[in-house]
Amino acid sequence: MLSRLHRAEALNGDDLAALLDNAPGQAAKAILSAAKQGLLDAQTLLGQLLLDGRGIERDPALAVTWFRIAARQGHAMAHNMLGRCLEHGWGIEVDLALAAQHYRKAAEAGLDWGQYNLANLLATGRGVLRDPPQAFALYLRAAAQGHAKSMNLVGRCYEDGQAVLRDVALAHDWYRRSAEAGDFRGQFSHACVLAEQGQTEAAVTWLKRALQHGNLNFLRVARHSLQQAEHLELRHLAGDFFQRAAELGDDSDRALYAAL
Repeated sequence: MLSRLHRAEALNGDDLAALLDNAPGQAAKAILSAAKQGLLDAQTLLGQLLLDGRGIERDPALAVTWFRIAARQGHAMAHNMLGRCLEHGWGIEVDLALAAQHYRKAAEAGLDWGQYNLANLLATGRGVLRDPPQAFALYLRAAAQGHAKSMNLVGRCYEDGQAVLRDVALAHDWYRRSAEAGDFRGQFSHACVLAEQGQTEAAVTWLKRALQHGNLNFLRVARHSLQQAEHLELRHLAGDFFQRAAELGDDSDRALYAAL
């Protein structure tokens, strides 16, 4: 397996995922070797490992270097990840305008993540002129490729009438598709629709799925929303969201949970 990692076609798939899970240090060494040989996928993957500190010492600045190397040769995901670093200040100073440029290159190459990230900037006017219609078009392009987070935001645009005629039924359908594709925000949106329709049991099922994978910011917002829910079953779930946020969060989250 390690020798196969020196070939580009072995840098994706179940074998690599298993090796990263079971022997991350060995996998990182093999990926580093492949990156030094000029394999663009390996260079980009190495950057991601350096960002996460997975199998190798965490070094965001060095991750940026590897993303740049691959991006200069047109690698779409490297452009996207370089944009992420520039947007969030990972290993480099925040530069939203430059982040947008890299997202655009990834988006123009057809990468769903690039389309999604550029759309987020266009929707909010961060680093670029605000352009909701273009943002919606990009969300829709990414959603057509199966991008779950974009599906949820397409639904949000239809529900709110942002850059598109309001269509609640279509919004609900996009929420369902996002939920089924595994996005925790889509699962929450779909659960809210089900609750409004009186399908409380199904709503609880989707909320529990969202709870398992949601990040801290989502958990904080969701727990507050659930506290205000009409149905008792949903209000009870707020405690589970509190607990999960306490596990992932800081002292303030733990203090809030302890006060319940």
